[in-house]
Amino acid sequence: MSSITTAPRKERGRTRLTPLLRLLILTQLAFNLGFFAVLPFLAEHLGTAVGMAGWMVGFVLGLRTFSQQGLFVVGGALADRYGIRPVVLAGCALRIAGFGWLGYAEATWAVIGAVLLIGFAAALFSPAVESEVARQAVVHEERGGGSRTRVLALFTVAGQAGAFVGPLLGALLLAVDFRTVCLAGAGIFVLVLAGHAWLLPQRIPGRHRVDVKGGIPVLLRNRRFLALACAYGAYLLAYNQLYLALPAEVERVTGSQAALAWLFALSSLLVVTAQLPVTRWVGDRLAMRRSMAAGLLLIAAGFAVVALARPAGWTGTAGLLPAAGFVVLLTFGQMLVAPVARAWVPDLAEEGRLGLYTGALSSVSGLIVLVGSSATGTLLDSGLPAAVPWLVLAAVPAAAVALLPRRP
Repeated sequence: MSSITTAPRKERGRTRLTPLLRLLILTQLAFNLGFFAVLPFLAEHLGTAVGMAGWMVGFVLGLRTFSQQGLFVVGGALADRYGIRPVVLAGCALRIAGFGWLGYAEATWAVIGAVLLIGFAAALFSPAVESEVARQAVVHEERGGGSRTRVLALFTVAGQAGAFVGPLLGALLLAVDFRTVCLAGAGIFVLVLAGHAWLLPQRIPGRHRVDVKGGIPVLLRNRRFLALACAYGAYLLAYNQLYLALPAEVERVTGSQAALAWLFALSSLLVVTAQLPVTRWVGDRLAMRRSMAAGLLLIAAGFAVVALARPAGWTGTAGLLPAAGFVVLLTFGQMLVAPVARAWVPDLAEEGRLGLYTGALSSVSGLIVLVGSSATGTLLDSGLPAAVPWLVLAAVPAAAVALLPRRP
């Protein structure tokens, strides 16, 4: 791994990534493979096997996101202080325990405990990996290797490749039972833990450890960063509806959730095939603020498509068309928002605290998702006219455009 700090080399007109960047990008693929084998089927399991009410299902899903995204700031600060290796390995170990526990959890308290453990595991390893990818992407850009946004887009593609295969694997194993799905997810993280214990360097040149104390007060005074985090939170709340509003819609129009895995696969396939061309095209034409604004408006349009179709009461294959339109627009919006937000953070972060700021980006958005998911679950169960919940959800990313920092 000694070559990780050497300048990127050109080969056949393309820039080669360093071994460390390749490892971190493959890490994202493996993380999402194990995670998305389980998560798409959690809401149905909680509602049927465990017997939770709609508001409680929304709360548990929001709690999972908050324990993950909301505590990213902890994992990011720990990565700044101790380096990424111990934080990543600890997170993998906790994810293994959490998936194993969830597979056997039947009481509400046990489900909540397992979900919190699963979320906190990601709060450890994800900000460590994401902040180092962002840091390495900046170095890559400074050495003439190409845009940092394109590196982060490749990171997104790898994650979506895992998200593409994960639900298909989960759907296959669900034919046995939900416990088997959870244990398979845990098994994937056993392999991830073993691989990173072997390959991840003990120390990464250029990364300097800093004291945990002192970073939060400065961060809380950084208005541009907080504005970006709130806008990103609106995006994440919208994206979280893939696991709450979309399953309810698929269940309504088809009578089951069998089509859900294919809609997740559609989203992931779009990212895998189109993310890099979209990033390249947008990067040559739009500044970061305009790119994120366009993405948020596309997401709002996706919710509006379902809202406009709901009064017609379509079912069956025809009823799935608005849901598919929602997934497509949400996915293209994600392609514009997610890589750009990550690429923007290094420009706003305090020196030496990129992990903290990367974590805080997700922590602020996780808090928004926790509150918003509970409200969404109540909204979906409220008995309001069919289009209203989807119109309300469309207003969230549209309003978030005004929050984006004015300067690039």
